Amino acid sequence: MAQINSDRLVQHFIELVKIDSESGNEKRIAETLAEQLGMMGFSVQKLPVSAEITNGFNIYARLEGQLDDSVVLSCHMDTVTPGIGIEPVIEDGIIRSKGNTILGGDDKSGIAAIMEAVRCIKEENLEHKTIELAFTVYEEGGLLGSKHYDMSCITSNKAIVLDSGGPIGTIITSAPGQQSIHCTIKGRAAHAGLAPEQGISAIQVAADAVNNMNLLRIDAETTANIGVVKGGMATNIVMPEMTLEAEARSLNDDKLAAQVEHMVKTFEEAGAQHGAEIVIETSRAYNAFVIADGHPHVLEVMETFKALDMQPELKSTGGGSDANNFNEKGLVTVNLSTGMSKVHTVDEFIAISDMEKITEALKHYLTH
Repeated sequence: MAQINSDRLVQHFIELVKIDSESGNEKRIAETLAEQLGMMGFSVQKLPVSAEITNGFNIYARLEGQLDDSVVLSCHMDTVTPGIGIEPVIEDGIIRSKGNTILGGDDKSGIAAIMEAVRCIKEENLEHKTIELAFTVYEEGGLLGSKHYDMSCITSNKAIVLDSGGPIGTIITSAPGQQSIHCTIKGRAAHAGLAPEQGISAIQVAADAVNNMNLLRIDAETTANIGVVKGGMATNIVMPEMTLEAEARSLNDDKLAAQVEHMVKTFEEAGAQHGAEIVIETSRAYNAFVIADGHPHVLEVMETFKALDMQPELKSTGGGSDANNFNEKGLVTVNLSTGMSKVHTVDEFIAISDMEKITEALKHYLTH
């Protein structure tokens, strides 16, 4: 069996990461991929997404197969910041950024792997499953592309998202739901030196609330965090107002609801104690998913790795991905590692050997 064309895989990956595509600015990468997929023989649809979210669009692409099976392969096209002017460096089989930006392996390594696997399949004239591609915008910071993805295009009942780290063979079968919490504490200003007792200190209210709040690791399935705190005008003014941005996550929707209720109640009780007004907005960013270890889709993906002497490992993750939204929409979706490491940092890197392995696995899966 012919091997993956490693040079072509790497060059395509480098071409993609050099295209600036921070979340909301995906037009150029989307246009590039739509054109490339069309040249590869895919029928391509540009699926509109609100201009309030992106200047780009989601992509649906389809390549009819000869085998009586189909699958959706999905990646997101956007990157986190700093993702402008990425200059990839290759050293000793490792691709990394120059050090002043992220690399963009999250998630362009997945896109490059999918497209190289299909190129090899077509070159070798191999029979394959019907391949449906779902490339999304604005995954980072809210999974908005998949949230608004037009599912009417999709005919398959299963999907693979390629958007995780860890050893090749890692299969994410469960991930938490996430609820965001935005709390505004409205106290009362007063001169901190002349009449502090006339004020209501928003930060004191916040301190009491946080002191009484269960945070960080709640249990094996649940976490909570306050990540952003803003407020204050001057040291001689009792702080009249502050905002806190928090989140809770859990694999269990009931536990997630209970944790959010606890956090909201704790804020409100502290406000009542001090006579401050509490304004809270919460929104579900995405829901949890848990796929049974014995699900046929999971077993088939595991068999693919075993056939190539790669060790499959089922894992849970603490982060969300487009797999959360696709599972919620009824598409059974696992998330596979592409070998990406230290994502969302300027130290991000990926091994060429891992990119080759996940490409080989995709090629095998699609042709068996």
